[in-house]
Amino acid sequence: MDTPTPAKRGRPHKTSAPKRAPGRPAAADNPDLRARLLDAAIACYARQGIAATSLRAIAAEAGVNPALLHYYFGDKEQLQEAVSNERLIPVFMGLRDGLMGEGKDVFDLIGGFVAGVGRIVAAHPWLPSLWVREVLCEGGALRESVLFQKIGPVLPQMMAKRFAQAQAEGRINPDLDPRLLMVSLIGLTLFPAASAPIWRFMFDAEDLDLDTQRRHALALLDRGLMP
Repeated sequence: MDTPTPAKRGRPHKTSAPKRAPGRPAAADNPDLRARLLDAAIACYARQGIAATSLRAIAAEAGVNPALLHYYFGDKEQLQEAVSNERLIPVFMGLRDGLMGEGKDVFDLIGGFVAGVGRIVAAHPWLPSLWVREVLCEGGALRESVLFQKIGPVLPQMMAKRFAQAQAEGRINPDLDPRLLMVSLIGLTLFPAASAPIWRFMFDAEDLDLDTQRRHALALLDRGLMP
């Protein structure tokens, strides 16, 4: 009697992992990673300046491989543009939108600006130092692309026109220059915030916080604005 031949058992099939597109880093599937990379870039820019910041330094700040920065942003210039468009400019557009809702009273407008900058700095502590380094200083990487092309036409110029109108109506000091009043507002808000660590150390005064700076700015403006 013939002995039946045992059936051959095939090897169990392995479930293959989904293939990634060529050149696509595995960590790129993390939906929060892009925002994290932008935050890391902002931190490096504010600390050491845009020109001195390499993609490798930003990757180290974010704790990722530099290949991820190339995957999401391409090169250093494209990353800088993304930081401007997605982090910096929306901050000032939000401030502008809030001020557009202010009434015709110029004092409400100024108070809204001072309070609005205070809220922005509280939410984005990196902003004052980045603004001073990359916008106000000669050779700053953001002066042309951010201030002159995008923010200037929609915020400082808008406010200067409102100041000129109020002055023509006799509502504010005729000796003021409406354009320089905008400069003064920046000097009373962003500058103190950027230099706050210096004054707190110099005066041994941790109480020089954002709210104190806001009240101080409004007190100075209140006297200087009156006709």
